[in-house]
Amino acid sequence: MGKLGDMANKAKEMAKGHPDQADKGVAGAERMVDERTGDKYDAQTDKAADAVRRSYGSDGGHGTTQH
Repeated sequence: MGKLGDMANKAKEMAKGHPDQADKGVAGAERMVDERTGDKYDAQTDKAADAVRRSYGSDGGHGTTQH
């Protein structure tokens, strides 16, 4: 596996061990993208954030993203 894949696996393992902190990071990244794009891609960022949360076994504590 390449360097990027190794880094992604390490990040996923860290997120599994600290899901609350990972959820905060995902929410912050989603919020930043939404703010910078004027919510133009809100549906896509919601889907992406949900996919990331599923990758480490979290639903963000509420099943859907919040804005």
